[in-house]
Amino acid sequence: MKHRTFYVLTIALLFHTLGFSQTEGMVFIKGNRYIPLYGRDSTVVEVKDFEMDIFPVTNSQFLEFVKQYPKWQKSNALKLFTDKSYLSNWENDFELKSSEKPDSPVTYVSWFAAKAYCECQGKRLPTVDEWEYVAMADENTRDARIKPDYNKQILAWYEAPRTNENSIGQLPKNIWGIYDLHGLVWEWTLDFNSVLITGESRKDVDKDSNLFCGSAAVNATDLMNYAAFMRYAIRGSLKAKYSIKNLGFRCVKDINK
Repeated sequence: MKHRTFYVLTIALLFHTLGFSQTEGMVFIKGNRYIPLYGRDSTVVEVKDFEMDIFPVTNSQFLEFVKQYPKWQKSNALKLFTDKSYLSNWENDFELKSSEKPDSPVTYVSWFAAKAYCECQGKRLPTVDEWEYVAMADENTRDARIKPDYNKQILAWYEAPRTNENSIGQLPKNIWGIYDLHGLVWEWTLDFNSVLITGESRKDVDKDSNLFCGSAAVNATDLMNYAAFMRYAIRGSLKAKYSIKNLGFRCVKDINK
C-alpha cells in the first residue's frame, strides 16, 4: 500500500512539473517495454505514455454521440461500415430496449463506429500492444501474467461472460485504476487483426483467412497463457464492420509533451 501511494504521489508530482493535466474520465499510463504474447518475432515492444478511459464506453455515452453525429444512428449508418446487427439491442435511434441499461457498455458497435466515436472525442482506439500492456495488470501488480490465479480468474470470466446487461465498474480496478478490461465485454483495438500471419509471411500466395487459425501459436511467447490466446483468437475472427453482443470498446489519448 505504501509503495502504491508513493507511486501515485510521484506521478502527480510529475504531472505538475511537466504541466500535464490528466483528462477527465481517463488515467495516465506510464509506458514501458514488454514482451507481449504475440510479439513481432517474439521481440520486446515499446509502449509510450498515454491515457486510457477508466471505463468502457457506455450506452448513454454512445447515445449522446449519435445525437451529435446522425450518420452513426441505427437507421442512418452506412452498410459499408456496419452489418445488420449494428445497435440491434436498441429499440430505435434514441431508445434502448427494455433489457438494456444506460450504464452498461455499448455493444453491437462496429470498429468503424468505435473509431469514429473516439476520434470525435479527440481520442483514438488503443493499439493491441497498449491494450494488452494495461490488461496484464491485476489489482497489485503491473505484470500479473506469471500469477497462476490471475490467468485462472480471467479464464473463468471468459467462460461465462457477464454480457452487456451488466453495469460498468462492478469488478475491482487494476493497479492503473482501470476497470472492466476483463470480465465484462471484449473490446475493439485500433489494429485488432495486426497479429495475423498472412500468406505472404509464409512465402506462399494463399491469403485465405482460414489459414490464420492453424498458425495462431507460431509467435507465442507463453503457451500457457490461454486467456491471451482467446483474445487474439477473437480478434483474428473479426471484420471491421462486425457488430457483436459482447464486443464494446474504450478510448485512449496520446500525451502531447
